[in-house]
Amino acid sequence: MISQGVKITTQCVGCDGVLILDTGQSIEGGRLWWGTEGACQCCPAAWCEQDFGDATPEGIRQALLAEHGPARLRLTAPEASGVPVLRALREVHGLSLAQARSLADELKTTSLVGTFVEMELLAARLRHHCVGVTVETSSG
Repeated sequence: MISQGVKITTQCVGCDGVLILDTGQSIEGGRLWWGTEGACQCCPAAWCEQDFGDATPEGIRQALLAEHGPARLRLTAPEASGVPVLRALREVHGLSLAQARSLADELKTTSLVGTFVEMELLAARLRHHCVGVTVETSSG
C-alpha cells in the first residue's frame, strides 16, 4: 500500500485546547483514499472521516503538499503512443476525451504535479497500459 500522511496541531473549537489532526491519502485496491482523524488533548472531541475517489478535500491535499512537497509524474518516453495515455487518464480521473487530451498534452510537454499518492496512482495505471513513467519527489 502506498500512503502519505501528516500530523497537524491546531486549536479545538470546542474548548480551545490542543487538537491533533492525523490526515493523509493512500492507494487501496487501486483507488485513491483520503482520511482524517482528529482528537482533542483536553476534551472528548474526536472524529474519524474517510472516503475515496477523485475529490480529496483540498485542505488534506494542501497539508500533504506543504509537508512533503509536490511529486512530478514524467513520461520516460515522451513519444509514446497517446492512446494508452488517454485510456489511463480517463480510467483514473473519469475525464471526457477532450479533458484527457489536454492532460495528456501537459504530461507530454511538461509533466503532471500533485501529491505523491495521486501521482503514484496515475503512474500505476499508466504502467498497466505499458506506458513508461517516473514519479519524482523533492526528497529523491
